[in-house]
Amino acid sequence: MQLTAAVSFLTILQDESVSVHTYAHSFLQVILLHLEHRDAGVSNAWLETLLSVIEVLPKDTLRHEILNPLVSKAQLSQTVQSRLVSCKILGKLTNKFDALAIKREILPLVKSLCQDVEYEVRSCMCRQLENIAQGIGTELTKSVVLPELIELSRDEGSSVRLAAFETLVNLLDIFDTDDRSQTILPVVKSFCEKSFKADESILISLSFHLGKLCHGLYGIFTPDQHLRFLEFYKKLCTLGLQQENGHNENQIPPQILEQEKKYISVRKNCAYNFPAMIVFVDPKNFHMELYSTFFCLCHDPEVPVRYTIAICFYEVSKLLNSGVYLIHKELITLLQDESLEVLDALIDHLPEILELMSTGGESSVQENKLSSLPDLVPALTAAEQRAAASLKWRTHEKLLQKYACLPQVISSDQIYYRFLQRMFTIMMTNNVLPVQKAASRTLCIFLRYNRKQEQRHEVIQKLIEQLGQGKSYWNRLRFLDTCEFIIEIFSKSFFCKYFFLPAIELTHDPVANVRMKLCYLLPKVKSTLKIPADKHLLQQLEMCVRKLLCQEKDKDVLAIVKRTVLELDRMEMSMDAFQKKFYEKDLLDQEKEREELLLLEMEQLEKEKQQNDGRPMNEKTFEKKRRDSKTPTSLPKSIPISVPGSSSATPSTSKEIKKSKLIRSQSFNNQAFHAKYGNLDKCTTSKTSTAAYTPSVSGLSKTSMISLTDDSFRTRNTNSAPSSFSSNTSLPSTSRGTGNSVDPKSSGSKDTQPRKATLKSRKSNP
Repeated sequence: MQLTAAVSFLTILQDESVSVHTYAHSFLQVILLHLEHRDAGVSNAWLETLLSVIEVLPKDTLRHEILNPLVSKAQLSQTVQSRLVSCKILGKLTNKFDALAIKREILPLVKSLCQDVEYEVRSCMCRQLENIAQGIGTELTKSVVLPELIELSRDEGSSVRLAAFETLVNLLDIFDTDDRSQTILPVVKSFCEKSFKADESILISLSFHLGKLCHGLYGIFTPDQHLRFLEFYKKLCTLGLQQENGHNENQIPPQILEQEKKYISVRKNCAYNFPAMIVFVDPKNFHMELYSTFFCLCHDPEVPVRYTIAICFYEVSKLLNSGVYLIHKELITLLQDESLEVLDALIDHLPEILELMSTGGESSVQENKLSSLPDLVPALTAAEQRAAASLKWRTHEKLLQKYACLPQVISSDQIYYRFLQRMFTIMMTNNVLPVQKAASRTLCIFLRYNRKQEQRHEVIQKLIEQLGQGKSYWNRLRFLDTCEFIIEIFSKSFFCKYFFLPAIELTHDPVANVRMKLCYLLPKVKSTLKIPADKHLLQQLEMCVRKLLCQEKDKDVLAIVKRTVLELDRMEMSMDAFQKKFYEKDLLDQEKEREELLLLEMEQLEKEKQQNDGRPMNEKTFEKKRRDSKTPTSLPKSIPISVPGSSSATPSTSKEIKKSKLIRSQSFNNQAFHAKYGNLDKCTTSKTSTAAYTPSVSGLSKTSMISLTDDSFRTRNTNSAPSSFSSNTSLPSTSRGTGNSVDPKSSGSKDTQPRKATLKSRKSNP
């Protein structure tokens, strides 16, 4: 009841249920009355409430109701519990009064409690000196607080000495260089020298504060003192290990188990302070001074130590900068760690670490990306497999999300052969939905930055055939998730070309959940259309929605369809020309199209380069080609990027655009792709201006696709298909064009017998 009352009183204050004056009048005395409750837990609960109340009470109330009674309660005649409570209240009150009032009314009580006969009181008051120092200013701190701390650092009680040491470390910034070198440094040296002879708890605190201590005293150490502190840190890093490399195969005897746990805490704290020690020795001296220590921490036999160094790995990488190549092997070691906790800690900053590895370091050449680290790809694949085999699906999900950075650091072929198929497998076989979605998104990113058109086509076709037309309704649901990611990551024209028709075909799916999910997606699908170029696709969408309204029998799906129709009607269509209201989105979409077109041009350039390398070429001819291809490195914004269906530029303008993109391919080849908007690559369409959307949806698959016989899906001009995609005729595409409009009559025709037969077959095998 007491604990609940203390929490309730605090809630009343935080919610401002009553005014501060009313609160002080009605509740403050009750709180003060229970501060000395015989139960320590109850007393602490009321004390926490009082400390929060002090923050909002006016000075007069604090002085009369709290500070004045403290004079008597802090006397030696009072109980130890009363004096401990007085210490904590004094530490809180210093932030509410000015320096003069603190000096006159609070500091005498502070000095008295620092000299208390009980070590618990002295220790408690010592820990409050940091708050008091911040309230009284630098001058009073040097004249009043520092002498008390120096005296307490020599106290007979180990807990008092420890409190004094920690407070000194936290107050280092307040003291000037003379105070640090003449007063504080001798105390610190003495404390460190005696620490190995004292209780292990002293070592735990010392190891935790060592980084802050070395940073605060940096610049006043002599070379000999600098070396001593460094050696002291190295000794702490291997404390309790029988072998220097950190491997201890022997079983820990039961009688020293508690001691070993404390040693583990010391090494864990050393791992926590490792970045600070790199600054202490200077990153240039890392290999000579700290690499062996870093190796020991990464190979420590205890998981908490390796977990902590994995958390710090990114900070270490940043500090080493061009010397980051020195810790390549340790990155592989932590990626291959048997503990998933270590892996989980490392992958939080895996993209940033890999980027540093790929761009910094003497042996790391950006053009070859991480060619100097051949074990990286096997380590990454093994890490994913370990996460997949465990029950920690959140670690697996996070790892798949972080793998989206791989196009920035390894080659497109490595991703295609080592990771992309694995993403497919996870999407189709894993039983955890967040993991499947993470794999789907990462796969889309891999597709976004894939450098080979043939591979991109293969991935798109597998997405449509194995997911969009899959026998399992679960796979078809994942296809819709993938479509949502593609809409977000790729340009509108890419989605319309490859995924628009396969997506809306799921309006005929026999499973209600699939149709329901598609209805939720339809507004995003419609947002990818541009009028008038995509008028024929808009007609297909409207036809599918009308059929849903007329033929849907599931009441839940029908209700969602009706809401979706209202939302679709309210949507404003984007036009081919830039509109003010859609300017930012259109600009973003145009940039995506530029990047996708550039990937096509880069591939073409690489093929030409290979052909030139394969046969002898006259040097003058080659130089002439090189000069002819020289254009500005960035595309002028006045030059439009032609997309299928839009009116094409003149041949000369189109040629200039191509030249401009070709000349940039080398920079793309030498730089990591930094996706400004987060994700994938798009296989863009050809620049042919009058191409009608080509293969019909029935061309997606010979076996499992629902056949459509509507005239609106027939190609009117098969010869106008973009030549760059002509090698794979089974891949569906929908080019944007205004020249070939859809016949409204044929668009509204009913399903023919073949479609009914196919639907019946699917229903029989859900």
